Amino acid sequence: MQLHLAVRNAFDQLAGSLCLLQPREYPQPCKTLSGHSIGQHVRHIIELFQALQTGYGTGIVNYEKRKRELTIETDRDLACLLLEQIYQDLDRPDKPLLLETSFADDPAGLPLLLSSNYNREIAYNLEHTIHHMALIRIGINEVDPSLVLPEEYGIASATIKYRRQCAQ
Repeated sequence: MQLHLAVRNAFDQLAGSLCLLQPREYPQPCKTLSGHSIGQHVRHIIELFQALQTGYGTGIVNYEKRKRELTIETDRDLACLLLEQIYQDLDRPDKPLLLETSFADDPAGLPLLLSSNYNREIAYNLEHTIHHMALIRIGINEVDPSLVLPEEYGIASATIKYRRQCAQ
């Protein structure tokens, strides 16, 4: 499936960039990321996919109730292993899901249930991953400006397509 291939490509780029970092650079706070680390952004990506996998079983996905496992943001090898595990577990039949969310503006704090499906949530997580990869690129440029990332790293597929059309 094309969607799974896109996730594979993003995860490969992300894991490849993590391998370029020194172990101390992965959890290092970055000024350009408001004091957050590359590892924190990677943890966020991983935990959203994990929340989707958990929600697949129950039929209800809630990204707000993710684990927030701090080891993921300090151990780049663990992060790479988890990216591979997530990808290996991604190939499931599409099915309807409910997205459970809430908003700080709601004084009652009641959860909102939205209709979705598994493939739509994979697509959401992929776009979210690419957004965070753009931030990770900024962090990598801060911790080691000599590292070279692929030109398309952290750039949305729609932007890549648009740029190709403009170049013709």
